[in-house]
Amino acid sequence: MGSTIELMNRGPVRHIQLNAPERLNALDRDMLDELAAAIAAVAADPEASALVVSGSGRAFCAGADVGSLFGDTTRPPAEIRDELKTVYASFLGIHDLKIPTIAAVQGAAVGAGVNIALACDVVVAGPRARFVVSFADIGLHPGGGCSWFLTRRMGADRAMATILGAKTIGADEAYREGLATELADDPIATALELAERYSTRDRGMLADMKRAVQLAQDGDLASVLEFESWAQASSVTQPAFQKYVAEFGR
Repeated sequence: MGSTIELMNRGPVRHIQLNAPERLNALDRDMLDELAAAIAAVAADPEASALVVSGSGRAFCAGADVGSLFGDTTRPPAEIRDELKTVYASFLGIHDLKIPTIAAVQGAAVGAGVNIALACDVVVAGPRARFVVSFADIGLHPGGGCSWFLTRRMGADRAMATILGAKTIGADEAYREGLATELADDPIATALELAERYSTRDRGMLADMKRAVQLAQDGDLASVLEFESWAQASSVTQPAFQKYVAEFGR
């Protein structure tokens, strides 16, 4: 895909790998542009049914290259904000994908690296995984959806304590707190196995399942039931369920 982002195909599974291990996959502007292009390519790919996101080397992502991303810190906040919104958009496209997304976190995920991991539907953490929410320690307010992702996963009180305390959360604690969905000795291999399993499902049904869970987070039961009734009715007409019905009880 580019010099710092690899986009690999494995049947219907797509694998985006952050590939700047010499700087622990820290994000500069070029890398963010390449990441945005890779995400857009996956979104436009009719054959893609699941996505794995990983980092090469010792770290998942060491966060932002602050010198590259923030530049002149004496500029007006409004000018900086406009640039930040572009930065956020470069990786938050992962959250908007209609296919299942899985982060394989084998080492440190720092700052924006935490956001990239938590933008995925499922997070597989290896023994050396660390989620480092270090914004407060460097005098920087969290950005890129960090407050939202942490609150959704951990609850408001624990998210607040994590942000205020600039906490580093290891793999076991991340699993207990809901940041990691699974623990694995080889998180990339496990993530690819999960992606291959998910990719066998009907692509339209996968999109509906993601939408239903998002509605469940944001809306009331009536809204979820309204959507689920249409989505379930649609799945009844698809070959996978029709095959199951035809073979049921044989």
